[in-house]
Amino acid sequence: MLSKSQISLLTSLQHKKFRREHGFFMVEGYKSVTEFINSAYQVDTIYHTPALAPKLLNLSRKINFQEISLNELEKISTLKTPQEVIGLVKIPIWPVLNYNSLKQRFSLALDNIQDPGNMGTIIRTADWFGITDIICSEDTVDVYNPKVVQATMGSLSRVNVHYTNLAEVLPKIKLPLFGAMLNGENVYNTNFGGEGLLVMGNEGNGISAEIEQLITSAVTIPRAGNAESLNVAIATAILCSEIKRNKLATNK
Repeated sequence: MLSKSQISLLTSLQHKKFRREHGFFMVEGYKSVTEFINSAYQVDTIYHTPALAPKLLNLSRKINFQEISLNELEKISTLKTPQEVIGLVKIPIWPVLNYNSLKQRFSLALDNIQDPGNMGTIIRTADWFGITDIICSEDTVDVYNPKVVQATMGSLSRVNVHYTNLAEVLPKIKLPLFGAMLNGENVYNTNFGGEGLLVMGNEGNGISAEIEQLITSAVTIPRAGNAESLNVAIATAILCSEIKRNKLATNK
């Protein structure tokens, strides 16, 4: 049975202020919870319904397990239809980003991405294409927002997300910066080479002027229809796919 203080703590984690204050975030769903258990993240407690208890028998005994009722689950869940398990996970203290570690590969840089669903999908896309580092502007949506975590479907456990002042950091990385822009080179004709950062901008305004002046190569997904714009998460997937195809073609 959950105490009032436990319920208060867990529900407060829906807000960035209290996630930072307490140092925890929540993961919902059996698949996502197990992804974090098998990662470098530290899972503190697993809250689960009696029906899910048999599936948890083989999980690490170093984790606290607490059986709760469906009613209690509904009180602490952020989902309209709660899943039967919630993990309380510690927010890690990431080491300072090593710029040299980004060489000879591709990473993402996100400039003021605001929608949690987009952010989560971008992280999942990065995981699919083997991109392990995402560098975010300080005003990008918090990666531990429940909607972001849910949208990653566990991929957050394998992708390192860094928050920093992009305008200060990007010049120090000294890698090609490919910016997704409307007036860039046709992405299908672009030679990406073997390393760089793909810079994606805000959903409504694109890449900010401050970051735009740092871009070394602007790239565009050519439009064949009449849609006014392309969702940033979808655009990221297309561009990552083209970077991967380009690399495979170069290595033949």
